[in-house]
Amino acid sequence: MKHEVKEIPTERMVLNFGPSHPATHGVFRNILELDGERILDVEVEIGFLHSGFEKLGEHRTYNQFITIADRMNYLSPLNNDIGYVLAVEKLLGIEVPPRCQYIRAIMCELNRIADHLVSIGMHAVDVGAFTVFLYAFKQREIIYDLLEFVTGSRMNNSYPRVGGLMSDAPEGFEDKVKDFADHFLPTVDDIERLLTRNRIWVDRNKGIGAISAEEAISWGLTGPCLRAAGVEWDIRKTEPYSSYDHFDFEIPVGVRGDSYDRYLVRMEEMRQSNRIIQQAIANLPGGEVNVDDPKIILPPKERVYHSIEGLIHHFKLIMEEHGFQTPRGEIYSATEVPNGELGFFIISDGTNKPYRIHVRAPSFINYSVFPQLIKGHMISDVVAVISSLNIIAGELDR
Repeated sequence: MKHEVKEIPTERMVLNFGPSHPATHGVFRNILELDGERILDVEVEIGFLHSGFEKLGEHRTYNQFITIADRMNYLSPLNNDIGYVLAVEKLLGIEVPPRCQYIRAIMCELNRIADHLVSIGMHAVDVGAFTVFLYAFKQREIIYDLLEFVTGSRMNNSYPRVGGLMSDAPEGFEDKVKDFADHFLPTVDDIERLLTRNRIWVDRNKGIGAISAEEAISWGLTGPCLRAAGVEWDIRKTEPYSSYDHFDFEIPVGVRGDSYDRYLVRMEEMRQSNRIIQQAIANLPGGEVNVDDPKIILPPKERVYHSIEGLIHHFKLIMEEHGFQTPRGEIYSATEVPNGELGFFIISDGTNKPYRIHVRAPSFINYSVFPQLIKGHMISDVVAVISSLNIIAGELDR
């Protein structure tokens, strides 16, 4: 006897996912419209961590803004700092020495690896795989030890300066970086063995939050989110800076543009970053790390203490009403940071402070596509998609 299956009437429900949910980091809210557990529509709301970084930049000299820039994406602060100083150097029309360019590239790639380790580790935690988090954070701590050795700080390093670096890399830098690069890849292999063919991990990510190449370009996605959709675009290749054209590396791309491909792209990017670091260390140039211009770069302490010219240059650069001045005009400069294209648009009125600064933060652009990615999926898929986008609240709500 055939039984009739009666449809159970359901009502649409509106549910807040965040900001209190751990996967939303306490700083962004997703208003989900649900039919049962199926997501019909999403409205995203940001602004819970708004810091006004861009406005703060208008009231600080160009070098003073560095300490603000590295607080945007606090998982890869040196990428922010170097992207910013490159923009100011473009405005000034100067180029730093080769040794500085190589050291900047090394620090950027160390930060890229550290950022991806946190992204993958927390992505795994959000879908219930805790062991990967421990593997990732062990290597991240080794990187932070390196950053502290070079810059004196584990986070918010503020190491670059307009025209160079705070100081040259200390003695032993090359050996320590080489030792890390020589022993890092086995951890990537371990993470891959834990996740890549894990049935639960695959089911939770493959086919979830997919986007086509055409849609990704239309939404302005960059970084792993764009490359996972099959678009081979990386500013380090297309518009090289800091001597990236001297290094041999590949741009990993995906096929489906889903959460699983975003994970795979980040895994391969860590291998490529390690490859760049090894090449940079093997061919690290000698010489100075700062431009030879005392009106831009602080003079050495011995010159400050023993010459009136050095003392004057130091005084004028440090005192708030002085600093260096930039030509009138406007520029846009972009670099490839772990989450995509980080751009700085600066308008100069010829003074020692920017008239306006606007930051093209990749997390802000990438998060805008979240409603498109999650529609039609289940509530349980929300954490997987958000984690795969690697949204950093500091640059989202800058």
